[in-house]
Amino acid sequence: MDLTSGKPFPMGATLDSQGTNFAVYSTSAAPGAIQLCLFDEAGGETQIPLTARTGNVWHVHVSGIRAGQRYGYRMSGPWEPDGGLWANPAKLLLDPWSKAIDGRFDADESVVTHAPGNRDGIDTRDSAPHVPRSVVVDPSFDWRNDKPLGVPLSDLVLYETHVRGLTMRHPHVPETQRGTYAGLASPPVIDHLTALGVNAVELMPVHHFVPEMRLLQEGRTNYWGYSSIGFFAPHAAYSSSGSRGQQVNEFKAMVAALHAAGIEVILDVVFNHTAEGTSDGPTLAYRGLDNPTYYRLAAGDPRSYVDYTGTGNTLDTGEAEVLRIIASSLRYWVTDMHVDGFRFDLASALARDTVSVDRASSFLDLLYQDPALTDTKLIAEPWDTGDGYFLGHFPPPWGEWNDRYRGGVRDYWRAQTSSAELATRLAGSRDVFQAKDLTPDASINYLAAHDGFTLTDLVSYNGKHNEANGEDNRDGSNDNRSWNCGAEGPTDNQDIVALRARQRRNFLATLLFSQGVPMILGGDEIGRTQQGNNNAYCQDNEISWYDWNLDQERQELLEFSKLVIGLRRAHPVFRRRVFLTGEENDAGLGKDVEWFSVDGTPMTDERWGSGTLTVGMWLNGAVLLDPMTCDPQPDDTFLLLCNAWWEPQPFSLPDRRYGVSWVPVVDSVEPTGVPARPTPVLQAGTGYTLAPRSLLLLRRTS
Repeated sequence: MDLTSGKPFPMGATLDSQGTNFAVYSTSAAPGAIQLCLFDEAGGETQIPLTARTGNVWHVHVSGIRAGQRYGYRMSGPWEPDGGLWANPAKLLLDPWSKAIDGRFDADESVVTHAPGNRDGIDTRDSAPHVPRSVVVDPSFDWRNDKPLGVPLSDLVLYETHVRGLTMRHPHVPETQRGTYAGLASPPVIDHLTALGVNAVELMPVHHFVPEMRLLQEGRTNYWGYSSIGFFAPHAAYSSSGSRGQQVNEFKAMVAALHAAGIEVILDVVFNHTAEGTSDGPTLAYRGLDNPTYYRLAAGDPRSYVDYTGTGNTLDTGEAEVLRIIASSLRYWVTDMHVDGFRFDLASALARDTVSVDRASSFLDLLYQDPALTDTKLIAEPWDTGDGYFLGHFPPPWGEWNDRYRGGVRDYWRAQTSSAELATRLAGSRDVFQAKDLTPDASINYLAAHDGFTLTDLVSYNGKHNEANGEDNRDGSNDNRSWNCGAEGPTDNQDIVALRARQRRNFLATLLFSQGVPMILGGDEIGRTQQGNNNAYCQDNEISWYDWNLDQERQELLEFSKLVIGLRRAHPVFRRRVFLTGEENDAGLGKDVEWFSVDGTPMTDERWGSGTLTVGMWLNGAVLLDPMTCDPQPDDTFLLLCNAWWEPQPFSLPDRRYGVSWVPVVDSVEPTGVPARPTPVLQAGTGYTLAPRSLLLLRRTS
């Protein structure tokens, strides 16, 4: 094993024909203070001191080191708690640039930062037996003809899902592949997604993560994965083929299979904090190598962290090295792993100055200028836990999770707000986004997500039921805006069962016929329930896993979901790239939208202010323009009638100026949404009685 000084770039472990180059960042290390630790198959450790330095990067080239080699680092100093420096040679550290990570984290007390009972004392217990190792990876992979799909953001139908939960109970996925990347890429799962009609999966975190010590000590785990420790490494537990680099190729094969089926891959990424938690948490990587660089330390108290994330720490995106690792991670997942976009967890924490989101922040500016990310989807969760609510403040081309949409539509269908609120959300939340020079596709519309009730639980529970989490039901949101339709939880009352089914259809149809970009929570199309748990972050079991044993009611819901998704994808009138104005078209084609009262006449300010629960939305397909050429791109014209009232509501169709005749295409009263046969043709000015709490979509025939 020959050693040479090596190179400072690329960062991490880079394989070549002679061996491997290792490069790691630290501003505070002295020559020889960082030890490269190589592990043999029996767990034996060989230490190599790093003495070559370029800037703040320490590097060495070791001959004969091949793919699959496990390694880590130890840092022998400095230990200065008052300065926020906690280098400790007893703590084996992961490489922040690891492309793969092998081994378990078992939360032994030896991983904590300080000596037991002494925040100033150094803990000399060796953490190596209890923490994972980094792995040298061979980056070669035959992508064949795989390339980005390039679906415009406005044309996406997002499907938020969990790699493990999606397939753990799927009867047609081989047992060895359940809960893995290979399982998600298996034919039965891809067939389900393509038949459903979604064209993008938004995967909950797949960066390698470790559970919180508290959860492990209580016999639970972090199922969701919002506890990253490796921003370049696919989570090893989701690999069916191995964890010594095999997880990388299995992930790539999954992406290629999804792309071949016309489905983009968007990753939910967690750059706002790491799994190291508070200053009393485990030392696993960043804290031991360069704590003041990676984290925001509290002003006047470098022993403590600024916490905008609710996890105990916040990464410092004001530091060039932190920005470099984030941008390099994103670039790696796009160029090497072929993913199509990212959803940024608690994105406000990344784009903050000290008190607010800065639209000219280094983080936003860096992503905007990176050529590798030019065509990449960027989606923000536009808030954090430090009073950082900034919906509508992210610049183009960002999309933003729109919780105003979620709350407004939930309230409408439980009759707690008027049709004025519904109309605003159907039209793309212009009130939130247009003033910032954004477009409707800035609004990522959703009604359910991993954090909160599933769609079935939204119509089945008035309150959360998180007892299984072991926190006395104190965790999870109390603001669910749900309605159980008359009974809490499962019931044999068939009237309540039927109402819940209709409400689910109302929600799904509203979501798919709204301007903006729809996101469906995985499993909502098959009636997935978490038994009232609205914070199932630690439930790696049947509470969270999808149940694929569909009864008639759940099969009908699946057919309804296919119907409304198919209509959205077939008709650009539901996914316009400019906001609706309600004004006359310059070419004399009429207004792009009109809103109608129950008597068939246009809504007035007085009627909007009356608190009405019934409204009609007329969408004129004739005024659409091709986004590239601005040439006319006519589509069908539709009339959407919504009634959140608990009684039947007569509705007169508009006069002949808006359409001579209409045919129903979606009726939420029907189990699969297909209107009862024979489908009537309705004439202008005639009446139609909307069922209680129902939705009807009509298409103009002449």
